[in-house]
Amino acid sequence: MPRYVIERAIPDIGSADREALREAAQKSNSVLAAMKAEQKNIQWEHSYVAGDKTFCIYIADNEELIAEHAQRSGFPDTAVTAVKRMIDPVTAEAD
Repeated sequence: MPRYVIERAIPDIGSADREALREAAQKSNSVLAAMKAEQKNIQWEHSYVAGDKTFCIYIADNEELIAEHAQRSGFPDTAVTAVKRMIDPVTAEAD
């Protein structure tokens, strides 16, 4: 499945306490479970929380599922970028 980076503009998210982040994760998980029950292939891998944004990594069959999750969960999908390739330090090594 394709991987996506979702930028979400959420004011002051970087200063949210653990309980607020837990509640946000629970909301997202609830929507994802409902979508899975509807046979929709979408999965949240993890998110990075910064100042006024989060950067979420999802895998999904298509970008429309990302938009649907955003609408159903109430979390904005400010920018959605499909990941074409991944590189890491090992990429620099010769075969």
